[in-house]
Amino acid sequence: MGDNLEISEFLEEKRALIEKGIERYFPQGGGYGKRVLEASLYSLKAGGKRIRPILCLLGYELYQGNSEDILPFACGIECIHTYSLIHDDLPAMDDDDFRRGKPACHKAFDEATAILAGDGLLTLAFELFTHSILLNKVSHLNLLRAIHKVAQAVGLKGMVAGQMADLLAEGKRGSLKKLQWIHNHKTVAFIEASLVSGAILASAPPREIKLLSKFGRNLGLTFQIIDDLLDIIGDEKTLGKPIKSDLKRKKLTYPSLLGIEKTKLIAERTAYEALSILEPLGVRAKILKDLTLYLLKRIN
Repeated sequence: MGDNLEISEFLEEKRALIEKGIERYFPQGGGYGKRVLEASLYSLKAGGKRIRPILCLLGYELYQGNSEDILPFACGIECIHTYSLIHDDLPAMDDDDFRRGKPACHKAFDEATAILAGDGLLTLAFELFTHSILLNKVSHLNLLRAIHKVAQAVGLKGMVAGQMADLLAEGKRGSLKKLQWIHNHKTVAFIEASLVSGAILASAPPREIKLLSKFGRNLGLTFQIIDDLLDIIGDEKTLGKPIKSDLKRKKLTYPSLLGIEKTKLIAERTAYEALSILEPLGVRAKILKDLTLYLLKRIN
């Protein structure tokens, strides 16, 4: 069996585990507020590759056997990611009508419901991060460290700041320095934190946490550069959202700044740099290496 098929099957297996966790841990009922639960679940279950929660499971599996022990934490990471997509799609932000091949939350419901659904998912994440399963399975100090790591990555010094800078850069002449800042804050920090939080929960040695952090930053950047490229050369059906939307909004991206061919080269260089960082981990890091190459194949 080829590596690409192996990694596809592995990712599908982990994705199914995340779906199972979402079914298990999502709140039931809702009373008079049921509509916001429906909107949250609509976006949460709309599909997606679940890369961030899978990275959390992988970070844990490098050091401990059963990643199902931290499933609530990984599902919390997916809740944060979905909240960010709901809010990104709002008319006041990127004003996108489709996400993951379906009408965006504000289109399927309405704008106010979409805002509340995002708020609800962000808060649910921290409920899941402190789930009784985690309290019984992992060191409480490590749990605090992992939560802190994720909170930093997605808050005012991370994803939120990146989104602000991204919006402010629209239609303006940008620089590579500004573009890198946006990507590092909006995308890279959360991808890095997803992987590293799993390793922290598994009591990984500090030296290897540093190594995984460095790898996670390179992987996150590879992911974002590829995303920029796919907005231009990707397939609308596969992506589940309209292509060329970055161009229409005159967003600051690698292709808009450097052109398609140079961007492809940078994506490859960043991916191979990520692979070289993993060398000290040897065969244990095979899945992370396969995942990096799998992401790179999306543009070839």
